Amino acid sequence: MSWTAILLLSGGCYGAKLAGVVAGDRFGRLLEPVSALLPAALFAAIVVLMTVGDGASISVDARLAGVAAATLAVLRRAPFAVVVTVAMVVTGGLRLVA
Repeated sequence: MSWTAILLLSGGCYGAKLAGVVAGDRFGRLLEPVSALLPAALFAAIVVLMTVGDGASISVDARLAGVAAATLAVLRRAPFAVVVTVAMVVTGGLRLVA
């Protein structure tokens, strides 16, 4: 990453903070529905990136099957420890077989 990009991103972050301080609560009510959904969307993006991302390419391997199994466990309302265990067992089992 170049210094120009770092300085532009830093300036953009500072500008966003400054806009929030100057605007106060004027835009808070308008942006509340979006800001309530933002953490879940960011977490989903991180999960997808860590599951299929492999540097600059896409990798479909046992991790994707583990996430799919964990998703099914979540949909069946399994406790968190069970969801993590299901993902580990499926991923580990597929890596053992392959």
